Order: sequence, then C-alpha cells, then structure tokens
Amino acid sequence: MFDESQFDVCLKLWALRIPRELCKVATRALNGYLLDKARIKPITEDSTCERNRLMILSEKVKRSDLSDIPEQVLDEMKKLCEIEVVPYSLTLGYSYWGADHLLKQILPPGVEVPTSFETIGHIAHLNIHDELLPYKDVIAKVIFDKNYPRIQTVVNKVGTITNEFRVPKFEVLAGKSDMVTEVKQYGATFKLDYSLVYWNSRLEHEHIRLVSNFQPGETICDMFAGIGPFAIPAAQKGCMVYANDLNPDSVKYLKINGQLNKVDDLVHTFNLDARKFISQMMSLPESKTSLESDVLTEECEINSEPSKQEAESDTTPVRNDNASIGDGLKGLCADAVAAVPAAKRPLDISKEGANAEDCSVLVSSKRKGNGNKRIRATELSYSKTWEHVDHVVMNLPASALTFLGLSLSLSLSLSLSLM
Repeated sequence: MFDESQFDVCLKLWALRIPRELCKVATRALNGYLLDKARIKPITEDSTCERNRLMILSEKVKRSDLSDIPEQVLDEMKKLCEIEVVPYSLTLGYSYWGADHLLKQILPPGVEVPTSFETIGHIAHLNIHDELLPYKDVIAKVIFDKNYPRIQTVVNKVGTITNEFRVPKFEVLAGKSDMVTEVKQYGATFKLDYSLVYWNSRLEHEHIRLVSNFQPGETICDMFAGIGPFAIPAAQKGCMVYANDLNPDSVKYLKINGQLNKVDDLVHTFNLDARKFISQMMSLPESKTSLESDVLTEECEINSEPSKQEAESDTTPVRNDNASIGDGLKGLCADAVAAVPAAKRPLDISKEGANAEDCSVLVSSKRKGNGNKRIRATELSYSKTWEHVDHVVMNLPASALTFLGLSLSLSLSLSLSLM
C-alpha cells in the first residue's frame, strides 16, 4: 500500500556518557539541554558498558565541544564526572509519527485531512468525502495502525441512508469484519450490531441530559427506543419503561441490553410502528381495582401501623413481554408492575391485586423526612395507564413532530421530552 520507510527522519545528535548512578543529578543540571521529543526518553542504555548511560542532548546543541551550553552548566557537570561526548543517531519512523502527521505526508496538498472519527466500541466509523475516496484504504490503514488495539475495525459509510430503520451501509476498510461490539455510557453497557441498528455516540451528552430529568418511580414511554440509550439508563434510575422500535434488530439488542444491565424487569419492549404503539398504549382499559402492598419505599403514602398480614405479603413475578399485539399491551401493564422488585419501584403490587385487564400505574406521593417506612397502597383512581406516563421520548429528529398530534388530540397532561 505504501512504504513505511518513506516517513523515516534521521536525527544526528550528541550525547553524554556518564555513570548511571549520576543520571538523576545530571538531569537537573542539564535542564533545558536534553532531547525533548514526545515518547522519546532522553536517557538510554549504553551498548558499550552496562554501568553507563547516554544522555541525549537537544537538537540545539550542534557542536561536540558543547559550546552551545552555558559555561556554568558545563562546570557543574564537570564536578560530577569526566564529560565524554559521543555522536548519537536517532531515527523517527512510521511507528513514532501520529496519524495526522502521516496523512499530511500522504494526501495531496490542499485537501482536508480527516483527523477525527466516531468510535463505537472497537469500530472506527469514517465519513470519507468524495475527493478522498481514492485514498480511503490508505487513510483506514493509518487510523487502524495508530489506534490498535483500541480500534480493530475501520468502516466507511457507503451512499446515503434510505432504509426505514436509518441504518447506513458500510464497507470494511481495515481490520476484522466483526460489527458486533459493546459501548459503555454513563454506567450502562450497550451491545449492538453496528451494521443492523442505529447508534450515534455523539449523542451521549443528550442522552445524559434527558435521562437526568427522570425521577425514580416515573413511567417512561420511548417511542423510538433503538437499542436503549434512553430506556436502559431510565430503568437504572428505577423508572418503568415502555420501549418501542420499528427495527426488529434494535428490539433484539434492546432486550439483550436490558439483561446485560439487569433492568429487563423494568424495560418492556415492543416491535411496532410508533403510531400503532402509542395508539394501543392510549387504549388500555380503565382500572377498577383497589390494591394493597407492603414494601419499603421513599415516595409513597406512609402508614405508621401496617397490619401483620400486609407485612407478610409476597409477590410472584409475572412477565408477558412477548404477548401478541392484540392483547399484549392490555395485559402488560399489570404484568410489568407485578414483575418489578420492591427496590426499584414505588409499590409492589401482588398477583391477587392486578390482573391482565387492570392496567393503571400507581403514582406515588413524595413526603419529606425519613421515607424508609412501611407503606400501604392507596386505592387507584379510575384512570387509564396512559394518563400516568410521565415522559414521552421521541428520538427521531426527522419526523418526531409528525407524532405530536396523536398525543395532543387526547388532551393528556404529559411532560413531553422531545429530542
């Protein structure tokens, strides 16, 4: 592809041979006159004698008589030991130079040198402009070589995004062809196949900003959930999350990520068109049930004298995450609430108190003081689950606004989190 030796730069320098035990003192005396190059140590071993070291002098020291060094510095060195000046050759090769320097040497003058790329786990994602396409393999090799082993695959986006899942097509330019990787953000691990799902690492700050508005115990509806950049951290905060995506591969990895981060009991996944998903969420039946619970919590009504029967109540987790579209959403709410551990949600609803047709989500009340007390659930109002959704996330900038009418038409009082 190219001869790496073309980047070699040979430096003709001078060095001082001194006993190794004097290196520390001599370094202080020669401050400002030793070689100062990134990743190059100015003190090296002497091949002629293991008891000595070579102190490589700066490029500004041109003469062997050391006349470029002040006399007082030389006098201080002479007090330490007899000074022996020797020539020293240093070659800075391909392994020394950074990617930016190498690409400037390779690419034609006047073209913009690609200095940054998106990192997704072990994958480097390039967006090479048309003028640089003839050099794409060279660019990929340099980026691969200079970032290995952190980067093990270099890809370039091919064409424009035309599919409904917003997933680009890629060509692998360097490294292995494995597109399955893991990304870590704000304490969460996300596994994904970058060739099949949408992911943008540059949105990390926006992910953090939005999730910071969520509170434990809230209910989140994520209409375009992807692999879970909002859903997973929201569940980690103790939120109940209904996460939907049109891409079946995204839903697959969303479920995997729920398990990886141990929040799969709080993240309920759907593979529907967003309009159908939100319509069915809005049509969940009204609650007609009085529920009781006996758990430790910080955000529910406090009952100072719970009954013994309540204190001994237990919960059997129920999951129906993959139910059919017709009845899956109707039954999910009660099943999901029943499945959530007490440590992660405001109230623990027993099987006897929640069935597949009673899908209201209990909204807790905040109290000051010591919240770690036994509580007793209050009777739920006759309201729909959708009315208790605290945030709706629509992470689809190109068309998210087209979904607003569906929500507003029902006059719901929601805190709409629109990215």
